[in-house]
Amino acid sequence: MVRSASASRIGAQVRALRIAGGTSAGGLARLSGISASMLSRIERGLVSPSVETLERLAQGLQVPISRFFSDQARRTDFCHVRAGHGVLVDRIGAVADYRYELLGHLLSGNLFVEPYLVTLLPGADPYVTFQHPGLKFLYFLSGQVSYRYGGRSLEVRAGDSLLFDATALHGIEAIPTHPVSYLSVVFTLRE
Repeated sequence: MVRSASASRIGAQVRALRIAGGTSAGGLARLSGISASMLSRIERGLVSPSVETLERLAQGLQVPISRFFSDQARRTDFCHVRAGHGVLVDRIGAVADYRYELLGHLLSGNLFVEPYLVTLLPGADPYVTFQHPGLKFLYFLSGQVSYRYGGRSLEVRAGDSLLFDATALHGIEAIPTHPVSYLSVVFTLRE
């Protein structure tokens, strides 16, 4: 049987998304309301599925239907920053002696991700009134701090991580042990 390039790409996308989601072929077939044999033929690129079938598969995989048409092999949204070569950033509203090193960026997609290596320089003071849109992930690499999130205060040290909604007031309220450095990743949706 002759396979079309489009059917093969769509089939590969369906299979990759299914595996990435930890769903069995039978499970996806049930979730999508199609037969297991039809799903097998789609994943192998032997069948060019109808738009209705693609909509069902997209619902079963919980992805937009457009994901089946993106050419993952040709994507160029990739960034590699060598150790020590991040871009030092003067962030608007940045606190004095909080050094921000941007570790990467992507120009495509609807998710904006800002990964920073943050180093508190010797003159850094506590600052607990950070507040901005998005989710924030922090992974502490060195030192110890008292970190405030809303009404909570936590003792955080190297190896600890935090993940939270950044719309609440947050920040470092005490710095008992220096040096302090941490990875800060902010996730927001592009407008």
